[in-house]
This record gives sequence, structure tokens and C-alpha cells, in this order.
Amino acid sequence: MRSTASRALRSARCGAQQPSLKCFVSKASLSPGSSIQSSSPGPSARLPAAVSCPGLRRRNFSSTARRPETEEKEGAEYEGRKWSTPLAKQLAEAIQITGPIPLASYMRMCLTADIGGYYTGAIEEGRDQFGLKGDFVTSPEISQVFGELCGIWLVTEWLAQGRQSKGVELIEVGPGRGTLMDDMLRTIQRFPAMANSIDAIYMVEASPELRETQKRLLCGDDAPMTESKVGYHSVCKYSALPIVWTETIKSIPMAPDKMPLMVAHEFFDALPIHAFQCVSVPASQATATPSSPTAHSSLSSPSSPSTKTTHPTLQWREMLVTPTPPGSTHATLNTPATQSRLTPPPDFQLTLANAPTRHALYLPESSARYRAIKTATGAGALLEICPDAALYASDFAARIGGSPASPKPQPSGAALILDYGPGDGTVPANSLRGIRRHRRVSPLAEPGLTDLSADVDFAGIAEAALRASEGVEVHGPVEQGAWLEVMGIRERAAELGRGGGEKEKGEVERAWKRLVDRGPGGMGKVYKAMAILPEGGGRRRPVGFGGDVVA
Repeated sequence: MRSTASRALRSARCGAQQPSLKCFVSKASLSPGSSIQSSSPGPSARLPAAVSCPGLRRRNFSSTARRPETEEKEGAEYEGRKWSTPLAKQLAEAIQITGPIPLASYMRMCLTADIGGYYTGAIEEGRDQFGLKGDFVTSPEISQVFGELCGIWLVTEWLAQGRQSKGVELIEVGPGRGTLMDDMLRTIQRFPAMANSIDAIYMVEASPELRETQKRLLCGDDAPMTESKVGYHSVCKYSALPIVWTETIKSIPMAPDKMPLMVAHEFFDALPIHAFQCVSVPASQATATPSSPTAHSSLSSPSSPSTKTTHPTLQWREMLVTPTPPGSTHATLNTPATQSRLTPPPDFQLTLANAPTRHALYLPESSARYRAIKTATGAGALLEICPDAALYASDFAARIGGSPASPKPQPSGAALILDYGPGDGTVPANSLRGIRRHRRVSPLAEPGLTDLSADVDFAGIAEAALRASEGVEVHGPVEQGAWLEVMGIRERAAELGRGGGEKEKGEVERAWKRLVDRGPGGMGKVYKAMAILPEGGGRRRPVGFGGDVVA
């Protein structure tokens, strides 16, 4: 069992399939902060003290092997301990072998582990993640108008970019139940010229259960699904177009003559993050090489940058996941009042490495925005970085504008990103959330049964897209409420309610107003919209971002 667990964890560290990502709460309505149990450095300047990280236990995570008697004692504790889920037991056994793990590895395992992952088989029979009977609801589930307006936006981009007669690809990453794609396809059918220009529909989905749910909705209950080296194939019920399911976006061919129209709704918020804290390190404690999160193997190499100094210095230290002490309770772990205590006590906790890991040496230095936080705030600053978000943003940009590896003489296509996070360029910090049955819970409790998400770094997505391709430009983010208002949600909802009774009209009105609510924690304010388009020298703004329809 231990060898299986350690192999799975090594796979998670290397990166794997991404979850289908979505948000009777919406995920963003549960404010971040105070999500991490522990003991207390100063607050980050990026967050008010009321929501800053309450602190982290600090332990020594060196790459030297532990003494046999220490391993024997820890092994005895693990053997007799009752874990909240099978995945928790698997994670603990892997950590016993490899040592503490990055938060990103923990998130990836919790969401997409082959056995027991949240999106890949841990949910109880007869229950899914979405809707009133699940853990959260998403905008497409609240009102069909949301998906219709996303479809209209894609139509406006097709019009503005010359009404391409063929080669259009619809791509959705993290399609959930398929509701959003279904609403978009139904809307696009009202524009025959564009509908006829679509060559294929791609769904990037890692969960076999959700793939089947999407197939039934988009193709019909009895529609066959075949498998190939690329993915899984069926035929759309609306237009007999091929629908292809892939586990990663890299499986979708990239061709210069294609016009990809991509949508990512509540996808980026569930990609794994690395979390860091800035500490002041006395010269006597400076280390020469980065420490590894593993107990028996080092990730350092002769080419690793030295951290040895002769004077006090500021360094980023990574937050790592370790099991909580046996017998822990919500009280001893100081579970924040913002999180429900109806779950079992968290199986795991975040602890602060006392020496730099490889991730701590590289990731916080990869952007001027991150470096500025250390300079401006100093010790106590907090930072979350999502490398996978940069990978997806770079892929979107390359498909639209081309790249050195995949040249595209004539950029075309668009990506619409709708998610939650700061819209002012602020780097997220301490935003990790756990959601279960519409309640905020510890993200370190009941692994595999708890949905995990974190704020999206929109400025980081824009930075990655512009770095990946000279053929793109980025618009936004703008508040979802403003975007939907400009797209015509009020008018469409009025038309939709016109044919029903008073009850139906009331339901339609409550739904669309929830989507545009700009009060504290309202979906219209917390959620943002961003667009990646072909570079146009600023001559045109897309609809919803300050522009108008180009006929």
C-alpha cells in the first residue's frame, strides 16, 4: 500500500490531469482568509489583518534521512490512527515515506487522484458535486441566460474576426455537467453561418463520471462513445458535430488554420497552488542548497542557486502539508470560526519549511510582481502561485496568436475566462477554501470529499499569455455583473420570463439578479471576466469589455 501511495504522490508532484472545475453556495461567496490552522507571524500587506494567515507551525524539513527510531514511532502512530477518508490514509502513508509535500501536490491528489479524488470517484453513490444536493452551484446552473450570453459573446468574436467559414473549434476546459456548453451550443444554432463553420467541439475533462454526464446531455442517453489515442468521441445532438473529450488540453491538436473559441468557467480556481511566506533569516541560519520536501531524496543539484549569505536576508519559505498530531480536535487545531466544525478534525496541517525548497527558490522570483511583495512587505508576506494557470494561459495564447514552437501567420480565435479573484492586480494570498455540502470547511479535512479552490491571479494569467505569444492581447478583468449587464442579461431575462406565470417570472428574476449582485460577496462583484484575443494594436475592444458588435 505504501509503495502505491508514494508512487501516486510522485505522480501528483510531476503534474497530472486537471479537474473539471466549477462553483447552494457559489465558491466565491465564501470569503477567503483564516483558512489555515496554526500559530502566527505578521500579516501580509496584501491582506487586511482580519483575514491574514493566523500562522504556521515551523518544522525542520531537511533532505537527510530520519533516524530509524523516529520512523518506527511515526509508523506506529500511522498504523493505529483512524483517517477520515481512504485518500487521507493514502496521503499520510505517502508523506511518511517521502516527507512533507507541497500544497499543490496535496490539492492535485485531493481533486484528481485515481482512487478517492473529489472529481474522480470519491463522492458517495447517487450524489454529485453540483447543485442543491451537492456541494456548490455554478452560474450556468443558476440561470440558462448565463450560458446563452457566453454563446452570444463567442458569436460576436466570430463576427468581428471576419466570419470564418470553416475551421472553428469550440473548446471548454472543466465543463462540469456540460450545462454551459449545452446552453452555448443551443444559442449558436440560432446563427446558422457560424454553426456551420464549426469543425469540432472539444471538452477537456479528467473525470470519467463527468464525461458520461456531459455525453448524455450533449449527445443523448443512447449515443455511443468510442475511445482513441486522442480521447473519447461522440456526436452532438444539435448538429451531428463530433465532440471529443480529452484529459488534457495538450491532447487537442494545434493547427495554424484553426480558429479556437475557448471558454474556462470556474476552471482556474481549482488548479493546484503553491503557498509561500517570507521570513527573515539570520546569516548563521542561511543554507547552501535548497532542501527537498522528501525525507529520502533531494531535489537539489549542483546547478541549484546558492542561498548562502554572510548577513541577514529575506527568503521565501514554502508551506508544506503534514499530518496533524494524533488525537487532534478542532479546538486544539484552532479551526477558524469561519469554518464549520461539523466535519471530523482536519487530518492535515500546513507547516512552514525552515529551509528553501526548489519551488521557494524559483517560483517567487519568476515575476516582478512577486519580487515586489518581498521588497515592499518583508517578513510575514504571504503569496500563492499557480504554475498550472500559467501553462493553460500560455496554451490559450499560443492557439490564438501562435508561438515560436507553433507559428500562426494570421492570429484568430478567443478565450473567455470567468472565475473569481482580485481584479486589481493583487497577488492572491491565504485564499485556499474547502467547501462541503454548501458549507465552508477546513480545506485540510476529509480529503477527497471536500472541494478545494483558491482565488485566481488574473494579472498572472495575463502576464503568462502575453509572454507566450506576441500575437495576442488581453482585456479585463471586469466584474461579472458589469459584463453580464452589457451582454444584455436584463433584456434576455425579461424575454424569458414573459411567457411564464408569476412564479416563473420571479424565479427568472431572482436568478439573473443573483448573477449580477455587486454587494459584499455578491457574484456580480467577486467573479470576473477576462478575454484573450488576437493582437490588434488596440484598434478594437471586445463586447463586454468596452467594445461593440462588429457586423
